[in-house]
Amino acid sequence: MSRNTADVSPGSQPSLKDDHAFFGHPRGLLTLSGLEVWERFSFLGMQAILVLYFADTVAHGGLGMSAGTAASVSAAYGTLVYLVSVGGGWLADRILGSYRAVLSGGVLIACGHYSMAVPTATMTWVGLGLISAGTGLLKPNVATMVGKLYATDDDRRDAGFALYYMAINIGAFAGPLITGWLGDHQGWHWGFSAAAVGMTLGLVQYVTGRRRLAGRRHGAEFALAPDAMRRAIRLIVAGIAATALIATSLAVVGWLTMGRFVDLLTLLSVIAPVVYFAVMFTSPRVTAEERGRLRPYVVLFLASTVFNLILFQAYSTMMLLAASNAETTILGFDFPASWYASALGAFEVGLAPVVAALWVRMGRSQPHASNKIALGVVLGGLSFLLMALPTSGHGSDDYLMSAWWIVGSYLLLGLGDILLETSGMSATTKLAPAAFSSQTMSLWFLSLALANGIQAQTVKLFDDVSKPAYFGVNGAIAVAAGLAVMAAAPWLRRTMHPVH
Repeated sequence: MSRNTADVSPGSQPSLKDDHAFFGHPRGLLTLSGLEVWERFSFLGMQAILVLYFADTVAHGGLGMSAGTAASVSAAYGTLVYLVSVGGGWLADRILGSYRAVLSGGVLIACGHYSMAVPTATMTWVGLGLISAGTGLLKPNVATMVGKLYATDDDRRDAGFALYYMAINIGAFAGPLITGWLGDHQGWHWGFSAAAVGMTLGLVQYVTGRRRLAGRRHGAEFALAPDAMRRAIRLIVAGIAATALIATSLAVVGWLTMGRFVDLLTLLSVIAPVVYFAVMFTSPRVTAEERGRLRPYVVLFLASTVFNLILFQAYSTMMLLAASNAETTILGFDFPASWYASALGAFEVGLAPVVAALWVRMGRSQPHASNKIALGVVLGGLSFLLMALPTSGHGSDDYLMSAWWIVGSYLLLGLGDILLETSGMSATTKLAPAAFSSQTMSLWFLSLALANGIQAQTVKLFDDVSKPAYFGVNGAIAVAAGLAVMAAAPWLRRTMHPVH
């Protein structure tokens, strides 16, 4: 049965269009949103303090990196997370199935956070590796499962993704509050411990609500033949072991430094999407009609890359700026610098239901997905152009800007994120070739890998150029990219059928 209609067996559950139990949406949306609440709580809670932990002095429990290096390594970690998502999508489509891929990913993420709770540098790197592998399994597949809750012609789809995004940003709001306070008052590894507990709660919620998931299968929808599957598993295990051995050997002899590892990840982040698009365009499993829908998807992919180059700096350069040059007091209340990251989640929680209600009210007269994405990119650029104002006109780096500048920047960034990510993920589930359903969502996450890979290089300039120039150039590039997508809107509307 086509993945784009209703991935359910006859008699196994009611029609998707008849399921309105969760605020007018299928009940499975509650289960998947609940999982993502805790996954974002743990991931972004940890991300909010990670760059500060890297940049803190060794005497204070940090790793003693410079600001530029800390931001670069943090971005490289993000690159690794989303690069692994390609393997996560393939494993779901060909071996594990979406449900088991998400479950396995959640277990690895929890183990990674528990590892980071151990106060040693070695366990920090072990934990980041486990979280990268787990997130690569979980993120693309849980988003794909949300898409399976709706038929392709169901007008609730974009609104459903908006509600899903609102729910997960509850975790994005709460995570930095808890981990930030613990990191500031008890130590960085106490903050990582809170992230571990959060992911464990998410797993419990996911397993107990599994009956609500549309089309849940015990195996993959496009599984390999048994012999091919056994060969693939052996190759995967051998490949992981060989990679670990080679990397360890190169590190021991001094060739694989942190800088070279970051550069290698950036190179992979560029190569991977090029190769993946080439595979999908040439695959005999992809029909001519599906191939036609992939062409406009390249434009959406690039738009996502530009926007996320801005968004991810909310947890790197913006955190460093907040820690050194922004007030950490609002209305007489003192707070850790990492709490600024919660503002982004708070705005997305508050704005997502407004956006969802607007799309439902407008129905088929709502803006085309490409225009929503383009506007999101423009707003992301404006959020950085705004930061060029309070950072201008200072002869030294000891100034403190008002907290409201960063809050305002995060407001623009949060609205842009809602518009781009919800429309982008929704369009991905519609444009995906049937044989590459989970893997196409992985391709969407490769745009995040590419954004992080580019960021890993650009943030190295954070210490070397003026702050107005840094934020101004980044912001101007994003605004220009968004306007370019708007200019391409007529072609995108013609070629993105059935996306509207």
